[in-house]
Amino acid sequence: MRKLSLVVVAAMLLATGNVLANDVVNENPTKKLSVQISEMLSENDFSVEHDDLTAQVRFTLNADGEIVVLSVQTEFDNMEGFVKARLNYQKVNLANVEEGKVYTIPVRIQA
Repeated sequence: MRKLSLVVVAAMLLATGNVLANDVVNENPTKKLSVQISEMLSENDFSVEHDDLTAQVRFTLNADGEIVVLSVQTEFDNMEGFVKARLNYQKVNLANVEEGKVYTIPVRIQA
């Protein structure tokens, strides 16, 4: 009986050790931001003649988890205004907001 209980305790310790050894998978916050920004910019009124617009958007997050657009580098002036109007001070859902960290993402809008 004593050997049986010793085997059960050893098996439980082994199982617990395996559970605790697994790494916790953290999602990439930049990817989550990209997905949310994509949803914010999905509805646009750009015409067919401007079928592929690109820009580099630099932004940061404030303490409230809102996007603060720092700059938009693009050749199309209307796109710069559009991106700033859609993104500036929009709240994003992130678990750990790093206030002040500057993010740069490429944005591509297709009509």
